[in-house]
Amino acid sequence: MNYRYLPTTAEDRKEMFEVLGIADISELFEDIPESIRFEGELKVHEALSEPELVKYMGQLAGKNVNAQEYACFLGAGTYDHYIPSVVNHVISRSEFYTAYTPYQPEISQGELQAIFEFQTMICELTAMDVANSSMYDGATALAEAAAMAAGKTKKSKIVVSHAVHPESRAILETYAKGQNLEVIEIGCVNGLTDLKALEAAVDANTAAVLVQYPNFFGGIEDLATIEQIAHGQKGLFIVSSNPLSLGLLKPPGQFNADVVVGDAQPFGIPMSFGGPHCGYFAVKKELMRQIPGRIVGQTKDEQGRRGFVLTLQAREQHIRREKATSNICSNQALNALAASVAMTALGKQGVQESARLNVQKTQYAKRVIAALERYEIVFDSPVFNEFVVKTPVSVGQINKELLAHGIIGGYDLSREYPELANHMLIAVTELRTKEEIDRLAKGLEAASHV
Repeated sequence: MNYRYLPTTAEDRKEMFEVLGIADISELFEDIPESIRFEGELKVHEALSEPELVKYMGQLAGKNVNAQEYACFLGAGTYDHYIPSVVNHVISRSEFYTAYTPYQPEISQGELQAIFEFQTMICELTAMDVANSSMYDGATALAEAAAMAAGKTKKSKIVVSHAVHPESRAILETYAKGQNLEVIEIGCVNGLTDLKALEAAVDANTAAVLVQYPNFFGGIEDLATIEQIAHGQKGLFIVSSNPLSLGLLKPPGQFNADVVVGDAQPFGIPMSFGGPHCGYFAVKKELMRQIPGRIVGQTKDEQGRRGFVLTLQAREQHIRREKATSNICSNQALNALAASVAMTALGKQGVQESARLNVQKTQYAKRVIAALERYEIVFDSPVFNEFVVKTPVSVGQINKELLAHGIIGGYDLSREYPELANHMLIAVTELRTKEEIDRLAKGLEAASHV
């Protein structure tokens, strides 16, 4: 048994009490009025020994359905991608694992360089000029981008596609309420943003247009047209993008996007039942002084040696809060490192090949599911690694049946889109095999007759 944590002994407690000048731990709570103190014993189980506790927690964990034992076709923002083994090896090193904010460059060159490389690779993927050291996740990155656009343009209207991830839109609404911003949602046609409705909604008071690429349904948005609509009224063009897809798709920067954000989870970050994630935030050069969070820059020391430092921080985030453009004063350094190691291990060709496999396997899955009698592929627009299927019975019923076949089914779209009852969002990544996809099709067919 590996004992990671050693509890205090009776002798340890006795020594602490002597230092504090008390006889019992209850004396530490004398300042709390007796009338509001809890009396008696809490209704919890007796404490377990460490071996008993480890065994018990292992049994609880064993009840979870996981992607190591089941074929996972659930995406909707968190994906089962290949993670090179070197990722966990590097991020588990103590100098990275315990690192926080590298304020002192004299002793933080390794951490600072790792973040600098993350920024560089994000810029290469998105075709943007500057990227920050990371955000908490893709959803908050998108909301921060909208807030930045409002501050930059002095306009109060945010126009967002209904095909943007529902959680991102919810966080955007929360940000907007606190800053008195108006959020207008644009509906969809054939799984893509309704361009006519978008053009009608964008006006001179529009601070930004927000779209997702690929969108929540997996569709590839027409960024060229959307860019013209956004910039036609002098608003900012903000794109939330799956970074892995940019190994194959034309990057938003080449469509003249002002801000590109997203979630780095597809690179080296496990699903972990929903988090933590790592957001990225990239902008044109002229917006770099409005970028939230922190940026790591490259410089030289007195001897002319290359070094890395924090640079262009919006100090009002720390000490002049009334003028703050953001409340983000930190970053996801460890997960950004994981993404950097994964991208480095895959290399440019590896990222491209992984993205290509996502598309090819998704197309195969669409074909075999389309051949099933009672299922329908809903949208015919191009997709990356997700697509929508209309099901003959409720998605909940189908997913229950799929679990019996060793399959984690797709996302029930009716949870966020009531108009899409009996519609499932299926994700197919490079890890899914032909055998697993065929097994999914058989499971769907069996579930339709339950």
